[in-house]
Amino acid sequence: MDRVSNDGIYNGMPANRLGTDGWRKPWSGGNGGSCVEAKKLNDGRVALRQSTDPDGQALIYTNHEITSFIMGAKAGEADFLL
Repeated sequence: MDRVSNDGIYNGMPANRLGTDGWRKPWSGGNGGSCVEAKKLNDGRVALRQSTDPDGQALIYTNHEITSFIMGAKAGEADFLL
C-alpha cells in the first residue's frame, strides 16, 4: 500500500476525493471520449485518472516524475508504446 501524505492524498485513492474542478484532458483525441485526465495538485504533484471512470483510482506523481515522463516522451523514449 502506498504511503498517505500529510494531506491525505495517496497513489490509488478514489479520484473523486480530489474534487471535480481542475481536471483537464491534455491528451484528448478522436478516441470516443476515452482519455487520460490530469490535475495539478496544490503541492506540485500531478494526479491522473481515466475519463471514463472519474470515480476510479487516481495515480499520483511527483513533479519530478511527471517532468521526467513528459521530457522522455518528447525525446522519443516512449515511442515503443506506439
